[in-house]
Amino acid sequence: MKPEQDAKQDGLATPASGAQASGLAESSLPIVGRGPGQVDAASEWARPSSGLVMGLLAYEAISGLIIYLMSFSIFNQFGVLWHSLVGVVTLPPLAWYVGQHWLRRFRGKFNHYQLLGYLSAAVLLVLCASGVILTWQSLFGVRISYGWDLVHLVTGLSLVFVLGAHLAILWWRKVNAPAVVKALALAKRTFLVWSGGLTVLLFAVHGGSALLYSERPLNNEFPADYSWKFGKERPFAPSLGHTETNWAYDSSSLAGSAGCGSSGCHSDILAEWQPSAHRYASADVAFQKVQEFMLADVGAEATRYCAGCHDPIALFSGSKNVNVEGLTSPGADDGVSCIACHSIVQTDVRGNADYTIAQPVRYVGERKDGRFFKLVSDFLIRAYPKKHKETFAKPLYKTAEYCAACHKQFIDEEVNQIGWVQLQNQYDNWRKSRWYHEGDPTKSITCRECHMPLQASTDPAAGDAGDYNRTPTDGKHRSHRFLAANQVMPLLMDLPGAAEHVKLTDAWLRGDIEIPEIADKWTSGPTIRLELYGPEQVEAGEQVDVRIVLTNNKTGHSFPTGPLDIIRSWVELTVKDEQGRVVYEAGQPDDRGRMADGAMVFKAEGIDRYGEDIDRHNLWEMVGARFKRALFPGMSDSETYSFFCPGFPAPPPKNIEGDEKQMAFAAPTDVKELKVTAVLNYQKADADFLDRLFGPEAGIRTPITMMANDDLIIRVEQ
Repeated sequence: MKPEQDAKQDGLATPASGAQASGLAESSLPIVGRGPGQVDAASEWARPSSGLVMGLLAYEAISGLIIYLMSFSIFNQFGVLWHSLVGVVTLPPLAWYVGQHWLRRFRGKFNHYQLLGYLSAAVLLVLCASGVILTWQSLFGVRISYGWDLVHLVTGLSLVFVLGAHLAILWWRKVNAPAVVKALALAKRTFLVWSGGLTVLLFAVHGGSALLYSERPLNNEFPADYSWKFGKERPFAPSLGHTETNWAYDSSSLAGSAGCGSSGCHSDILAEWQPSAHRYASADVAFQKVQEFMLADVGAEATRYCAGCHDPIALFSGSKNVNVEGLTSPGADDGVSCIACHSIVQTDVRGNADYTIAQPVRYVGERKDGRFFKLVSDFLIRAYPKKHKETFAKPLYKTAEYCAACHKQFIDEEVNQIGWVQLQNQYDNWRKSRWYHEGDPTKSITCRECHMPLQASTDPAAGDAGDYNRTPTDGKHRSHRFLAANQVMPLLMDLPGAAEHVKLTDAWLRGDIEIPEIADKWTSGPTIRLELYGPEQVEAGEQVDVRIVLTNNKTGHSFPTGPLDIIRSWVELTVKDEQGRVVYEAGQPDDRGRMADGAMVFKAEGIDRYGEDIDRHNLWEMVGARFKRALFPGMSDSETYSFFCPGFPAPPPKNIEGDEKQMAFAAPTDVKELKVTAVLNYQKADADFLDRLFGPEAGIRTPITMMANDDLIIRVEQ
């Protein structure tokens, strides 16, 4: 075959034929031939648009692979930003170039060059579409679609091979005409200069922006005057909490919970957390007042004991220290913040905040102020979520042992100077209860199944493949209200959503909230079942005995639980005749909220080494308890009350053996029936405690929730 024929078959024109066809000088590059589909290949390679478009695609391909293959870093985060920005900028010139290229090449005989070209165009179209969708979701959505993310990855890798094969065949295809070879070599060098130069330039901008980026350095240091009372190896003692480095963490690295929901990502979860006990753990006015007493009595170092569970941000920043006003730090009013809770990497069931917390790696812009940086960090978290998920979502959080680190408490010699005393212990209560079946989640009911029930959700955290009864697409997340028993603090602190939260807390205490997730293994009805037993009929003047039986029906731990020197739950018994006249009553607090002697009360009375009451939650002085009454899960307790049926003047009161109580009344003789009513009440803080904290003149009282009640009608025979 002659060189001229060879060149024409390859879609090239010789210098002579090209010059004749175009009127250009012989020294010009070969140009588009006149035959159908015949193209001047050298001109195609030499076009600046070819090199520029290929440079953009090369940067996108290489940066995409780096993002996928390399570990999380500042460089890679800027890679995500530049990859997305360059991808958007590339769309118009890419569309123009592909269109022009197709117009020049679509005529002529179909061959393997065109096949690879059409395949490349098809893959490129899907790649660009998926990239646009992912960028849009990262900017304006709450999460990227992992389906589209996979499509983008697969089409990106496919394009490297398909387009690479297309270019490689064209690059190395055999050309025999010396002049054409020379022209192609010059054109290819031009192509490499344009494409390679632009790729290098983009990576220079990418790398330079990463190098120039800076944030305020983390101040992971203790104050210069930090007290090492318990030794440098235990900087946070007597709390058992510690950091991964066993050193201080900058408070800003654990704070900032509002940012988790301000861009729409976890807005529902943030709204649930806002009035929760975790949210106000450190700002709770009662906690703050007790901390003042503790500081005055035993010093700043002792307050670290409480801070591990109530005030972790201040604790781990070294702010529970002498000369720190308020024993607090910036961001500490987040209480148990989103980041603090989700940065725990290890726990122990000893309690007293025995956990290890890691300082999380934050995304570019997260710790900077301003809307622009907020937009950048939110975009990165959504577009590049792997590190975010690895940092803040761990299997540990699904376990009861995770909760046990704080929901189990004791005092030891470092705190009370005497020795070990067990305090609240929800974890072991649960583990020994009927709700726990070792190794069988289908029968067990765990902490989070009760206190974090599933909610319908569009949150990015919705779905879970790690639970036996859930799927990744179930459209639910676990509530972060942590409904329990504090029906006062959200309103007292005027927290967002407080009214609804308190309403739900009251319903929770009564047992009105059912949980479909565990309906087949939980029990129905009230949280505490109250039942009244007595005679159906009595005679006037006869002694009447009524028995109250309380059963812990639903709770996974003792009732009540928590700080029982503060909390109280009690039974009020009232007997009235058919005209509403009170015949007998017991357990009613007085006008100042103080409980009368002889009431059926559930609480604890701690004592110090001198036998005096622990009446300010001064646990640092507690060595034991003179009284404690609570209901273990599934267990019952009872009390019998005695009174005389009206009908004649009754004899003076007298004691009855055991726990029975008796009172007699002179009452009317026209009574036909008696209505006996028993009510179980719950109050987060009793009156005496509040008066000692804030003074009687403050008049602070916490609401009373009626948890259960029962009635009994007794006929009276005259």
